[in-house]
Amino acid sequence: MDALEAMRTIGACRRYEPDDVPDEVIYEAVESARFAPQGGNRQPVRLVVVRERATKERLRDLYLVPWRAYFEAAIEGTQALGGYSSARKALLAANEFAHNLADHPLLIVVCARLDGLHITDLALDRPSVVGGASIYPFVQNLCIAFRVQGVATTITSLLCEAEPEVKELLGIPDGYLTACHIAAGYPERGFPRKLTRLPVEETTFLERFGESIGAPDGGPGDDG
Repeated sequence: MDALEAMRTIGACRRYEPDDVPDEVIYEAVESARFAPQGGNRQPVRLVVVRERATKERLRDLYLVPWRAYFEAAIEGTQALGGYSSARKALLAANEFAHNLADHPLLIVVCARLDGLHITDLALDRPSVVGGASIYPFVQNLCIAFRVQGVATTITSLLCEAEPEVKELLGIPDGYLTACHIAAGYPERGFPRKLTRLPVEETTFLERFGESIGAPDGGPGDDG
């Protein structure tokens, strides 16, 4: 499988087979993912791979606190869409994923050293995001490297709301933040063959915002 096919079929997996993911598969994925670009080659990312049932159950309990609040608000918003709308089905699948968090073979906690992040947008009047530029390319590389080996993933950030508890549970030292969490395992239903995304023409502009790049040769674009 080449990288382009992996990127087009990676998706977010909500249901996994119970089979464990071997250490050598994890090692191989990280071996490739670690070459992601980051500011100053500071390499701030660290991973904690969790398999122990009791620890996963504790992480699930922490996750469900913000999830329940989100789900209750979101499910109301999908009532009018009917039981078979794609948005409602996706929300119900995510709810199942949340309640089954301890059953997923791997939970990977992505940490980053604070002094390894060069954050240039702190003074702007908006949420800071720049620090993630030295973290999330590694995360996406990791998910693609898993995909090539037949392992599916889902990235979530809700558990970051419980960062102090997660750090204490896993022995993560001061000076580190938690950036996201990845569920991983062999997919119960295989990988998606077609994902729905906005076409390039709607997301990529030339010279000025809003000036679409257009489809090659003036033909229709591919929505992927």
